[in-house]
Amino acid sequence: MAKTIAPLTVAAIRSAKPAAKVLRDGGGLYLLLQDSGRHLWRFDYRFQGTRKTLSMGVYPDVSLADARERREEARRLVANGIDPSIQRKAVKAATLEKAGNSLEVVAREWFQKQKATWAKSHADKIILRLENDIFPWLGKRPIAEVTAKELLATLNRVVDREAVESAHRILQNCGQIFRYAIATGRAERNPAADLRGALPPVRPSHHAAILNPKEIGGLLRAIDGYDGAFVTKCALKLAPLLFVRPGELRNAEWSEIDLEAAQWEIPGTKMKMGQPLIVPLAPQALEVLKELHQVTGRGRYVFPSARGGDRPMSNNAILAALRRMGYANDEMTGHGFRAMARTILDETLHFRPDYIEQQLAHAVRDPNGRAYNRTAHLEQRRQMMSAWADYLYELRDVSLHP
Repeated sequence: MAKTIAPLTVAAIRSAKPAAKVLRDGGGLYLLLQDSGRHLWRFDYRFQGTRKTLSMGVYPDVSLADARERREEARRLVANGIDPSIQRKAVKAATLEKAGNSLEVVAREWFQKQKATWAKSHADKIILRLENDIFPWLGKRPIAEVTAKELLATLNRVVDREAVESAHRILQNCGQIFRYAIATGRAERNPAADLRGALPPVRPSHHAAILNPKEIGGLLRAIDGYDGAFVTKCALKLAPLLFVRPGELRNAEWSEIDLEAAQWEIPGTKMKMGQPLIVPLAPQALEVLKELHQVTGRGRYVFPSARGGDRPMSNNAILAALRRMGYANDEMTGHGFRAMARTILDETLHFRPDYIEQQLAHAVRDPNGRAYNRTAHLEQRRQMMSAWADYLYELRDVSLHP
C-alpha cells in the first residue's frame, strides 16, 4: 500500500530546518530546503513513461496555495496529453517573440534602415515624434496586435494639443512602419490604413510658433544641424535672433548693416509700416553675419539667391528649410519667430511691452500720441536684444536628455 503523504501547512514550512531537505505536499508537489535558506517548489510528473520535474517558483514569493494551483494546472495538461515543460517553453518563446516584435523594436529597425536617405534634421524630427507621441503608449505592444482604435486614440492625444498636421505626419510614419512589419513577417495588416479620414483636416496657420522653451531649444539645435545651403542656414540662425519679418530678412543688404556699430538699419521703403527700423545686433548675431560676410559680402544682398546674386533668396526659403527639418505648418513658420520673441520677452524676460512692440516695428505711440522715431529707446532695445540672444543660446545648449 502506498504511503499517504499529509498535506503541508504554512506552519510546517516556517518551522522546517534545512536538514529536512524536502517537504512533500502530495500529488508530486514538494519543497526543496536549501542550506542558503531558499525554498524551491518542484513538481514531479510522468509523461509518456518518462519522469520529469517542473520548477514552480520560490517560497514565499509563490505561496503554498499558489504552488498547489500551479500543480493542478500542470496535472490537467498531463491529463490532456500536453507536456507542461514543453508548454512552458513554448509560452516563453512566444512572449520573447512578442517582445522582440514590439512596435518600438520594429519602428526603430525601420528608422535605422531609412535614416541614411534623410537629412539628419529630418531624421531627428521623426524619431522624436515617435519617442514622444507613439512609444510611450504603444511601444511595448506586439506590432501585430495594435488595432486601428488604439492607434487613433494615441494620435488624438496629438490632435488634442492642436498639432493636427503633426498627427497626420505621425500617422504617415506609422503607416510606413506597419508596411515594413508586414514585409518582414511581423504583422499581417496595416491599421494605419483604416484611419484614412479619421483625423481632423489640416488647416495651416501662417503664423504658427513654438513657444515652449524646451521645444525652442530643440528647434535651435535642429537649425545648427541643418545640412542645406550655407546661406539658408545663416538666415535660419538669424531669424530667431532678429525676429524681423521674413521679407525684411531675405531682402537685407550689406549696405544697411554696420558690423562695427553692431546694428542693421532697415529703410522705411522696405518696412510694412513705412517707417525705418534699427535692429541692434547682439554678439551672437554679429558672429553669424561676419562669417556670412566672407561668403556673400562682395555682393548686394546678405542672402542672395542660389540662382544669382542680383536678387535675394526666395521668399519660401526659410519656410522650406523648416519643413525639411521636419517642422509642420501648424508647428513653426518664418513669422513664428516674431510671436516667439514677443511672448517670451514679455512673459519670461519681462521687458517693457513698448520696447518689444517698437523692435517688432509695430505702430507704437508715446504718451502724447506721437509715433516713436527709429532711435527711441535704442540703448534699452540693444540690451533687450542681447538678453534675448543669451536666452536663446542657453536654451540651445541644454541637452535633450539632461
